[in-house]
Amino acid sequence: MKRRIGMIACLSAALVATALTGAGAMSADAAPASAGADASDAVVSAMVHDLGLTPPQAHQRLRQQAAATTLTPKARKAAGSSYGGSWFDQGSGKLVVGVTDAHAASAVTRTGATARLVGRTASQLDAAKSAVDALARKQKAPAGVSSWGVDLQSNQVVLDVRADRADDAAVRAFVAKAEQGAAKGAVVVRTTTAAAPTTLSAGTVGGDPYTSHGIRCSIGFSVIGGFVTAGHCSQQGAAVYGWDGSYVGNFQAGTFPGNDYSWVNVGSGWWTVNVVLGWGTVSDVLVHGSAVAPVGSSVCRSGSTTHWHCGTVLSTNETVNYSAGSVYGLTETNVCAEPGDSGGSFISGDQAQGVTSGGYGDCTSGGETWFQPVNPILSHYGLTLQTS
Repeated sequence: MKRRIGMIACLSAALVATALTGAGAMSADAAPASAGADASDAVVSAMVHDLGLTPPQAHQRLRQQAAATTLTPKARKAAGSSYGGSWFDQGSGKLVVGVTDAHAASAVTRTGATARLVGRTASQLDAAKSAVDALARKQKAPAGVSSWGVDLQSNQVVLDVRADRADDAAVRAFVAKAEQGAAKGAVVVRTTTAAAPTTLSAGTVGGDPYTSHGIRCSIGFSVIGGFVTAGHCSQQGAAVYGWDGSYVGNFQAGTFPGNDYSWVNVGSGWWTVNVVLGWGTVSDVLVHGSAVAPVGSSVCRSGSTTHWHCGTVLSTNETVNYSAGSVYGLTETNVCAEPGDSGGSFISGDQAQGVTSGGYGDCTSGGETWFQPVNPILSHYGLTLQTS
């Protein structure tokens, strides 16, 4: 936060004019999710607006998601070696756990989760996905292959191929090798009419939250001593400037492609608070932890271009084939985003989820966006998330 004559500015998930007290801290280890009854009006109103829920339904969804998040470790332990992944089912409001063994299904059911028999374990699915990653590292994936990752509900690894490039020789060859490198039926192709995914940095626009070396991006989450954001926004040592053009700090480290994360130190009178900016669409949201929301959970995003939008977590551990190279371990959502939103916050309830990486589409016609999970960023750099 930075004090000035006649105003107070602070550093949060965006550079905003507000002041908070009593801020605490947490490490990269996830904290228990808060109950939906304690959710801020901001999150509830955003879910009502973007997801078509009533306020009572939004509160119920958040309570159910929090319960599913808390139950996940216990249910996974009950599944043992037959664990086939888990996800939140919005229809039933319960955690669903895939298992390959009927005895394990009974154990999972006793935890309170719903068990579903599947053909492959999560380890087998991850191995199949890793084989595609290895192929992409050996020979760069063609532009016609947009992304790939584990689809837990179908119990397969899905390769997204652009419909207009599906017949390209390079695409067919890559798909054939990917299918050959996995067990029969483990890797499938899904054609899409969507444009190729791109990162979402933008040219400098006066008054936006942070700028550096000629681009504009968005702050992800405050950490002790700085903030985390997208790696493709970074340049080692480059100066970073806030919404008012004043100096904030410098990029301390960043990685892209491969991963998509970076962090900036905070100085010159700025300091950090645990806030995700609501941009006037909703009230600002306090961050209380970073417990990972299951697939199927509702999630919201804050960014400096399109501000606040919500959607659903579609898949985790996705690989996205950007023009600059593949990025691994991303989470896919159906939340829209546009250039300049890169690095911005993804949050579920009051739990930090990640920073915006890239996607396709826009917030007029819709689209999909991937985020870099926040906990690996904290672990990699040894950072501590700013929480209340």
